[in-house]
Amino acid sequence: MLALHSVLVNRGGDTHREFVVGLQIALLVGSLVVLTVGAELLVRGAVALAVRLGVSPLAVGLTVVAFGTSTPELVVTLRAAGVGSAAIAVGNVVGSNICNIALILGLGALIRPPSVHAKVFRIDAPVLVVASVVVAVLLSGIGISRVAGVVLLAALALFTAVALRHARNESSDVKGEFDDAIGDAIGTRSVWLGWSILQVSAGLALLMAGGSILVAAAVTIATTLGVSEAVIGLTIVAVGTSLPELAATVVAAVRGQGDIAVGNVVGSNIFNLLGIVGAGAVVAPIGAGALPVADLWFMVALAVVLIPIARTGFTVSRIEGALLLTVYGGYIAWLIGTAGASPIV
Repeated sequence: MLALHSVLVNRGGDTHREFVVGLQIALLVGSLVVLTVGAELLVRGAVALAVRLGVSPLAVGLTVVAFGTSTPELVVTLRAAGVGSAAIAVGNVVGSNICNIALILGLGALIRPPSVHAKVFRIDAPVLVVASVVVAVLLSGIGISRVAGVVLLAALALFTAVALRHARNESSDVKGEFDDAIGDAIGTRSVWLGWSILQVSAGLALLMAGGSILVAAAVTIATTLGVSEAVIGLTIVAVGTSLPELAATVVAAVRGQGDIAVGNVVGSNIFNLLGIVGAGAVVAPIGAGALPVADLWFMVALAVVLIPIARTGFTVSRIEGALLLTVYGGYIAWLIGTAGASPIV
């Protein structure tokens, strides 16, 4: 982020502009902290409530946890869509999906190569590729209307139902891994109901506040520096809103919980495309050209990479993890190098 700031500011501008940008970056960083804390509280509270309602830890892990870590992306995208910043709304999702696979999964592999045994992920990987292609085609062509947004949300509901159905047939080892992870997440299964509700409420409040501040700061930075909102959305905003996924994956990798580490990434990416883009389009239709085509298809390419990994038991070696990190570093360097060169908003 500091590198991006340096590159952009050095293009010229007076002290006042640098002060404005510096202030907005400080607000943006603060909003990311608020979003991360809000997501953590929301997920913990929601997980505890789900367990109290008798939902199995495996089902909780595949839905509440995987989707819950994407709540910062959801709030930011809805807020950006509501104020007409389509590039930030979509860039946040596309950038987060790229970050989740190339940066977060790559980092997790370096820490401890994940080995996944859950059969459900063999369904998730193809679904992620199809969802990525559909969103990329729509954004490259006709855009995403409110009707298309509803269809994406319906597809998410169908996918979730199918995934939970298949999850019933998972091995006892896989179920035990999720049982341990969920137990660690909430600390105890006898959490006071009122405390769980308070966590959810506080988490939602922090997410709403953080999302509003982040979008306003991002738009101001882009406007002040003459940089496209897409670049801001694909980099700073996307990486920042992916912090919950990063934390969840790193913790799972350290503990050797490969199903949790990979499932969090794949599940979050599917939710981003079907749930968040769908909800954003319902709030405000997303026109074609909100993002450069190259970024959309780079996202698709990374999703395709997961197919052969899924066929080999989702084992990601340290070499593959290092390669993913290198690819991500090259992508970010390319974005920074071309920042503002061809504004699209």
